[in-house]
Amino acid sequence: MARGFAPGKCILFGEHAVVYGHPAVAVAIDSGVRVSIEESREWTLEGMPFEPSRHPHISHILNRVFQYDGTPLRMEVESDLFSAAGLGSSAALSNAIGAALQAHINPGQPLDPIALARMGHSAEAMAQKGRASPTDTATSALGGCIVVSGEHVQGTRHVFDAELETPEGLREWSINTVELPDNLSEAWLVIGFTGEMSSTGKMVAGVANLLEEQPELRDEMDAIAKITSAGLTAMSAGNLEAIGMAMDACHEKLRLLGVSSPSLESLVEAARPHSLGAKLTGSGGGGCMIALARDPQRVAEAIEVAGGKPLVSRLGAPGVRLLED
Repeated sequence: MARGFAPGKCILFGEHAVVYGHPAVAVAIDSGVRVSIEESREWTLEGMPFEPSRHPHISHILNRVFQYDGTPLRMEVESDLFSAAGLGSSAALSNAIGAALQAHINPGQPLDPIALARMGHSAEAMAQKGRASPTDTATSALGGCIVVSGEHVQGTRHVFDAELETPEGLREWSINTVELPDNLSEAWLVIGFTGEMSSTGKMVAGVANLLEEQPELRDEMDAIAKITSAGLTAMSAGNLEAIGMAMDACHEKLRLLGVSSPSLESLVEAARPHSLGAKLTGSGGGGCMIALARDPQRVAEAIEVAGGKPLVSRLGAPGVRLLED
């Protein structure tokens, strides 16, 4: 049996501004997706007959990437990520499937995280009709802290470039990593799920319409970019208080763009008295918020009392990997 694991992700800074060429900063989290693969008499997924049309990510990796034509496979998937909540669950699934399938076909061959990131991005693009950022797949594959931008970001280490032909034309990204100082391990990331699903496409389109109606709000995108830069500087210096301040400031800008929601505001307000900073993460409109905290249990309890579902993680967990039997 071949088993792979890939983590989910949270965006610390840069939501929505990344769509307009500004940087976004994401970190891998401890929770993720586990996939096991072994030969079988028939194709199954989680004990049920595998229907390729219902699982485009898996089908793409099997047929288009690996061009697998071997013995039928029994595939089992376990996830401890909230689905459709901005935590990169589909990207983690793509990376975990890719890792497990590679181990099944070529046992003993070391994983190539960059190749898996590209593979996952191609699966995401196919499933999203040609529109997909490499942020989720790169963060899940590489782990740690990732900066995605239209160009190399000063103070980061460039890893690889990605491009995609979208319905709107060619898009290009620079994928970079940030080394996190040891003292950042003093704080934890607490994720709070509102229980409401979030549609990235719908939220991005809503912001685009808002900017068309109110062009002056484009200044908020520039402001988010400046906050992202300040947050990156704080992370490199290991300044937890400054990271929290940048998170708070980023949330306020996202509120002005109309992507928060009553449930997100409730969880952010509950977490702030006990944390260094708190904000929504991802596209908004539901989904999750995050808080940076030295006492994660207290923040998790506050989120739960406010009606959310908490999840605690390190700040920048390891990336995709194989699991021992």
